[in-house]
Amino acid sequence: MKLVTFTHAGKTRVGKVVGDRVVDISVACPSLPHDMRSILSLGDSALAQIQQAEDTTNTLPLSEVKLEAPILNPSKFLAIGMNYADHVEESARKGIKAPDTQVWFNKQVSCVAGPFDPVVKPNISDMLDYEVELCVVIGKRCKNVSIEDALSVVAGYMVTNDFSVRDVQWASPTWTLGKSFDTHGPIGPWIVTSDEITDPYKLRMRLTVNGEVRQNNLTGLMVYNISKQIAHLTSIMTLEPGDLIATGTPMGVGAAMDPVGYLKVGDVVRAEIEGIGAIENKIVSE
Repeated sequence: MKLVTFTHAGKTRVGKVVGDRVVDISVACPSLPHDMRSILSLGDSALAQIQQAEDTTNTLPLSEVKLEAPILNPSKFLAIGMNYADHVEESARKGIKAPDTQVWFNKQVSCVAGPFDPVVKPNISDMLDYEVELCVVIGKRCKNVSIEDALSVVAGYMVTNDFSVRDVQWASPTWTLGKSFDTHGPIGPWIVTSDEITDPYKLRMRLTVNGEVRQNNLTGLMVYNISKQIAHLTSIMTLEPGDLIATGTPMGVGAAMDPVGYLKVGDVVRAEIEGIGAIENKIVSE
């Protein structure tokens, strides 16, 4: 099932994508809340109700709606750094030491943007970079989850692009500021529910800049897989429905290119993951 947040005729609602149409959940399931995070907090029963909703009525053409960030107001947007073996290797060539543990940072939730929204290049830097990542959406309130049970708390998956302002990122021992500029966390284009992703480690990730392939690899190259990430995080904090986890990026980032391949105003960046979909963002000036 593909779940979206969309705007049509000035109203923002939750929907289910069926083919090239969107089922308006506020009409098909009027008893459910009108935002994704609240729906996820109701658990499997709410998702089952949406699954069973009639697909042939209360629909709109997908081409006539604006797709928003599927979760507009996550309480957490967590991201792991240096989590693909090939990205660790290319970073080492730039003098960045390989970590010996999971390295986590926050993307402040104010950075969340829609799947096709413009991304702003800040005036203070010319080192804007990209990172295609598989984004995990948490579906259950959880603490101290075992590695064996970790995938059971996942509601679904999205594409995210962890836009990064490298000079700001590297100026501090913690990466949060360089990862949290407004618009630098586009997500989407929808949440693909976990029942449709039989193996999250066999998905091809691809990123292009103006049609040029920059990143192209498989999710199976994660150093710490999703289960280990969730187990580690929940040993420290409680995760809530709608929380987001960006699970790392493969090699090919602009900072590692020779010469460097940082983004410029006017560039179009497309990030896609097999079985999920694609997001595409144009770089605009501040």
